[in-house]
Formats: sequence, structure tokens, C-alpha cells
Amino acid sequence: CTIMALTESHLYTMARGKSDMKITDLVGVARAMEEPTFVVVNYKNSKLSTAKKFIKEANKKPVSVGIASIGGTEHIGMYEYSKAAGIPFKAVSFGSGAQSLQALASGKIDAALLNPSEAAALMADKKVRAIVLLHDQKLADYPKVPTSYSMGHKVKVVTTRGYAVLKGTPDAVVQELSKKMVKAMKHETFGNYLKGASLDPKTSPAGTEVWDAQLKENFAKAQAALKGLGLIK
Repeated sequence: CTIMALTESHLYTMARGKSDMKITDLVGVARAMEEPTFVVVNYKNSKLSTAKKFIKEANKKPVSVGIASIGGTEHIGMYEYSKAAGIPFKAVSFGSGAQSLQALASGKIDAALLNPSEAAALMADKKVRAIVLLHDQKLADYPKVPTSYSMGHKVKVVTTRGYAVLKGTPDAVVQELSKKMVKAMKHETFGNYLKGASLDPKTSPAGTEVWDAQLKENFAKAQAALKGLGLIK
């Protein structure tokens, strides 16, 4: 059988009707990683130094949030967080994550959404401050950063990478592929890569039962967000 590598971008392409492939054509085999998302602000901006302050300020004036692209992960993620926490925001598209970060560092925008691997060096250099992790579980490397769930906002924004096969692939083949791929992903070599991104090798990889359900759930969430943003009907 043919194995396809999948990221969130593939889900958005399908949700926007820009692919002949449908989400129902796929069966998730194994998830390689699930990377949660920080909301980060300029380290020097004391008015936005906590999630509570951020929400309070946003309700005075919509916060400007840098995104790499319209309808991308950051845009959809901030929309979901804004709905859950009641945060008026204005998306500012820069075309790339690097340009978005430059704007944040210079104070031209209020916030950005970053994965821990993207934020680590900037946080260490006190260029940005993570005010909330958009997930239901804390990261061991960042115990002081609250989760959205701990604040009563049930929103998870994650970047996932994994593999799928076409619907109709024999279940025995799917199960065997899943078992072998997850075993490989939990090997020390890949495990060390995950640890370097502040992820847990025990929980970031996942088999077909977890991954296939998550794929369908993430697709539905993306579709709802894209509709809410007026990007699809």
C-alpha cells in the first residue's frame, strides 16, 4: 500500500475544497508527534504579561496577532482561542513566521502563536514571553506556563505530523503498520528529537486508534474555524 505523510496543512487544503481527496478517504496509521502551541507576547510588554491581562486588554481593544498565512494554523488557532476565551483580535498576515516574530520583537503586533521548538530560544533570550499553552496538559519543560484548559478555556491548538493510508486498506495491514511505526517512533533516536522539542516520547507518538480519531476531529475543527473566519461557506 501507499503511505502518505500528513500535516495540518493537508487538512486545511481538504477543508477548503482545494483537493480531490476527502478526509473520509484516509485512515490514520500513526502519529509521529503532537506539538502544542504557546501564545507569546513581547517580553517587555507588561500590559500583556499574563493570559488574564491579555484577555482584559483585548476586551478594551482587539489585540493584533501575527500569522504566517490567512487560514493557516496560527489563524485557525487564534480564532479557536478567541471563541473559547472571548478575545477580540485582529489577524495580521506576514507571509512567514520569521517576519511575524520580527514584528512582535519590535512591538508592531501584540502577540503570536508559536510551538515550543520555535519559541525556546526567544524565550531563553527574553525576547518573548509565553502566557498560555493552548492544550489540556502542561509541558514538563515549562511548568509555570498555564494551560488554556486550566483557565477554563477548552481549546487545544496543536501541530501534528503523522501517516495515513487510503480507506479500504485491509485492517490487518493498518494495524501492523501502526504497531511497527509507533515502535520506531519510540526508539531513543526519535525520542531524543522529541525531547529536544519539549515533547514526551511516551505520549507524542500514537497508534491508529488515537491518530485516526484525532485526524477526523482536527479536520472538523478546522472546517468550523474556516467557516467562522468566512474563508469557506
